[in-house]
Amino acid sequence: MPGPVTPPGPYIHTHRAAVAVASAALLLPLLGAAPSAAKAEAGGLQQAFTAAAAEYHVPQSVLLGVSYLQSRWDAHGGAPSVTGGYGPMHLTDVRTALASVPHHSERTEDARGDSARPAHHPDVRPPADEEIPARLRTLPRAAELTGLSAEKLRTDPAANVAGGAALLAAAQEYLGEPLSEDPADWYGAVARFSGADDSATAAVYANDVYEVMRTGERRVTDTGELVALAAQPGVEPRTAQLDRAGLRQPSAEGTECPAAVFCERIPAPYEAFGDGDHGNHDEADRPTSSPIRYIVVHDTEGGWEGVINLVQDPTYVSWHYSLRSTDGHIAQHVRVKDVAWHSGNWYVNTHSIGLEHEGFLAQPDSWYTEAMYKSSARLVAFLAARYGIPLDRQHILGHDTVPGPTAATVPGMHTDPGPYWDWQHYFELLGRPFTATGQAGSGVVTIRPDYATNQPVYQDCVKGQTCAVHGSSEVRLYADHDEKAALIKDAGLGTTPTPGVNDISSRVSTGQQYAVADTWGNWTAIWYLGKKAWFRNPPNRPVAVPATGVLITPRAGRESVPVYGRAYPEASAYPAGVPVQAVSPLPYTLPQGQRYVAGDRVPGEYFYASGYDIGTHRVVRGGDLYYEIQFGHRVAFVRAADVTIVPAG
Repeated sequence: MPGPVTPPGPYIHTHRAAVAVASAALLLPLLGAAPSAAKAEAGGLQQAFTAAAAEYHVPQSVLLGVSYLQSRWDAHGGAPSVTGGYGPMHLTDVRTALASVPHHSERTEDARGDSARPAHHPDVRPPADEEIPARLRTLPRAAELTGLSAEKLRTDPAANVAGGAALLAAAQEYLGEPLSEDPADWYGAVARFSGADDSATAAVYANDVYEVMRTGERRVTDTGELVALAAQPGVEPRTAQLDRAGLRQPSAEGTECPAAVFCERIPAPYEAFGDGDHGNHDEADRPTSSPIRYIVVHDTEGGWEGVINLVQDPTYVSWHYSLRSTDGHIAQHVRVKDVAWHSGNWYVNTHSIGLEHEGFLAQPDSWYTEAMYKSSARLVAFLAARYGIPLDRQHILGHDTVPGPTAATVPGMHTDPGPYWDWQHYFELLGRPFTATGQAGSGVVTIRPDYATNQPVYQDCVKGQTCAVHGSSEVRLYADHDEKAALIKDAGLGTTPTPGVNDISSRVSTGQQYAVADTWGNWTAIWYLGKKAWFRNPPNRPVAVPATGVLITPRAGRESVPVYGRAYPEASAYPAGVPVQAVSPLPYTLPQGQRYVAGDRVPGEYFYASGYDIGTHRVVRGGDLYYEIQFGHRVAFVRAADVTIVPAG
């Protein structure tokens, strides 16, 4: 982003290098190698905030508030975030940049997921050698201002805090503001620290920091240290400073977002090309034409600039919103009324809203910022309220829980956002934390491990290597109550299950609910993929809590019933001119005697949109009804006529 020319000004600190404050250096990071962790210096992290605040004349509450929004005060062992940010202050460094193909370019999944037309496999690569935006290179600037090495800023939390303080002080001096002791005088500097290039996103970020300061926070960090920020309920920032921050004035015209965040419109094109083909989404009239039942959480597997370029390509695929990690900025690409091509399952696409989060599944230490989690939760809460979407894991789906629409598609379905997305924290931000809703012996459990201490071993984050030890939202399943027993096999994948980071065959995820099949000492078994699946669940450290729910089981007289990846109408429901879509079962059955937690009861429905001309689009509804169920790691559907509702317990 072009910024204002930095005027000559006072030095930051008399014994630091005298460096002019360039606006680009204050706007926030790509990925580097993960150096070994380093503990905070003697006195702990709290003392590091106190010392840095005193040295750089930044109010300690401002420094703590900014750091909380960046990292929740975690150090992440010196490993970089998804955008290359390091340490409690999320100082960014692009010197070893992320290089990855966005996940819809892998050609393993047809993101549109509609068998009525040829599979859509875009073969697009992100642009090479992009200009690195200023928000991705603040750590080198902090090194200049402090005289500390880049290595120390990456690996030493106390040094990292000092670097953040130096950047805040530099921003304050650039704005022509004094290094005041009053937190209210630092609004403009906080806004610039966000890395946003527009005033609206920067304002949302700064407002969040000041809200943290008003309410206070207290938390034990990932290094086991208690850090606290005392509440200052009366602090009222001088918001007019934002006018001098040198940021562009954006427009939210044409976006659908809550007032608490800012959305920018970057439209995905609806264009015809080639031999009557079109992309990269379908125009519709939702929720009038089709109800919106789901929100699907993705990660991009690519950096912001490249992904934004791709969604504007009519030959690529699409999603409704993108969220940036550094500052929580949101871009809307497809109107909610229209159908984006994102989940790989046409039925889910026609009933869902897709959100792409800047991130990488197989990089466990590539953590997401609190700013992005907050923005995403606000957007989801807004959309859920507008469209009547329940805030639970059968409606707020990960891409990894979307079922393959047919047996042939199951192996190619995607697995993002993966085990390192913190679902428990995300739902806390949504105001729907996962708690025990039933009594012991209720017959239903909600998966709820402690994210930080739940650390199953995964393989192949780098091919052939064990992934870095890290907190996880997922719990591993075994064929018996023994960690030496075989992992649960997914018949749809047709492969031997492994602890691979992308192998979801034997894993359950935080917030998902299952019927209890058995217990044995510290072990609990659930019904999963038509089998009894065991996980370790000791009372002193449970990974699941009692719950309540609606359960289904095969009707009397049925040995088993088929399971489907989509809820399509029966053949007789299709009018002339609309090709009948097969109601084809997945390679699973639901046996008599097993129970599964049910979500919505929905009619069979198919949105026919095989051509560019929206006048040919039709919605077909049948008389058959389906239940959505939590069948394995992914959800699935069963015909209501095949099952019956049974009490839990």
